[in-house]
This record gives sequence, C-alpha cells and structure tokens, in this order.
Amino acid sequence: MVTMLSTRERVEMLIAMAEQGKFLEAIQEFYAEDATMQENSQPPRVGLAALLENERRVLASLQEIRVNRADSFLVDGDRSAINWVYLFIDARGREIRRNEMAYQVWQNGKIIRERFFYAADTALI
Repeated sequence: MVTMLSTRERVEMLIAMAEQGKFLEAIQEFYAEDATMQENSQPPRVGLAALLENERRVLASLQEIRVNRADSFLVDGDRSAINWVYLFIDARGREIRRNEMAYQVWQNGKIIRERFFYAADTALI
C-alpha cells in the first residue's frame, strides 16, 4: 500500500532540497505540470517548463548563493508559507540580501500555485 506524504512532510523535503542548492531538482519534484509561480505583483509564470526556464536564467545570472535557508515555515492543510533568507552574489559581484515569503497552495503532493513577496529592490533580473 502506498501512503501519500502529508503537505508538511513535502514542505520539509522541499526546504531540505532547496537548502542544498538543488533548485531545479526541487521544481521538478515538487511542482505540478500546470503550476504557477509569481514574483510580487508581476504576472505569473505558468507551467513547469516555464518555471524551470526562469530558474535556469536566474541561476545563470548569479556568481553565487551564499546564504540559502528557510528561517521558518507554516503549514495549514494544503497551504504553506516559507520565510526564505538569501544572500545572492550577482554577475558584477554585488551582494543582494533578500528576505522573502513564499506562499504556496498544494494539491496531491505538488505545488499548484506559488507567490513570492519581497522588497522590490532585491529583484534579481
């Protein structure tokens, strides 16, 4: 018998993978084929392929991610919020500190909708 992991367990797995810098692998594992991802009030990206393409573009624009951790998270049913803390080093060597909140809606063990909230002056590209 196969048992479905709880949303909390899936969120904890996502956090562990992201903290290891496995961003592309995490998107492939935890996002639905038709998932949406939105930065602040920008239009959302739609579909797994678009999410992966954007992540590759962002990662290519950075020299390094020095701090990548989940400061805290909450789970309520199929909704979760993760407080991510980052220190990005861009291609020019500029440090960009970001403290962001990711709000997620899960369905059948996958994220179907995610929206990030962070200070606009910490946008990467």
